[in-house]
Amino acid sequence: MSDPLLARLTPPDVGTDLAARVVDTFATTTGPLGDVLVARSSEGVTYVRPVDDVDGFRAEYSRRLGRPLVPDDRPVPAIDARTRVDLRGCSSFERDVLDATASIPAGQTRPYGWVAREVGRPAAVRAVGTVLARNPVPLIVPCHRVTRSDGSLGRYMLGEAAKARLLAAEGADLDRLAAFTTAGVVLIGSDTTGIACLPSCHHARRITDAHRITFRSAAAARDAGYRGCRVCRPGM
Repeated sequence: MSDPLLARLTPPDVGTDLAARVVDTFATTTGPLGDVLVARSSEGVTYVRPVDDVDGFRAEYSRRLGRPLVPDDRPVPAIDARTRVDLRGCSSFERDVLDATASIPAGQTRPYGWVAREVGRPAAVRAVGTVLARNPVPLIVPCHRVTRSDGSLGRYMLGEAAKARLLAAEGADLDRLAAFTTAGVVLIGSDTTGIACLPSCHHARRITDAHRITFRSAAAARDAGYRGCRVCRPGM
């Protein structure tokens, strides 16, 4: 699975001598949550983290990518989901996970299991969680849009409050989603179309109360004769 947009932004592997030939730069810029530290190669942004520990940022970068960082006094544009990235420091599985995550629409969420299915590794839910917990470019690749299987927000490397803030800023109705989670609802169906969606899918938002059918599992939706939405692909 590969999102076409992110695929264009992810350069191909260039050989094992990359570390010996490249020195990357870092600077402070702004993002959706305020100032962040951003590392860049000649191909794009490689690493994003909070601004509170510059020495730790440089040390972790060197450990993970095997390349030094030098300060950059040039202006760095603000980052968002359109920012060009360079994921050559990631494994192919990591890139697949990040590509799938980048395909989640703004204001919507998908569970970790959804990402695992999208990359063709449905049993690798825990491995997907590990990749996203180490996401090198949060705020660009939107790991804040990935939730627990019950729809609850779950953890986020920048804090749960930041996760909620980012989703709310994108237009997610967090109170509505939380109500479905509390009720144990994982899929929402329309009795007029026979289609079931994940609760945050934009199609699910259009289903009126009179025609909304809720399900606690994909199996329950299938047993009721529903088929999965082709947009949110709930894994039915």
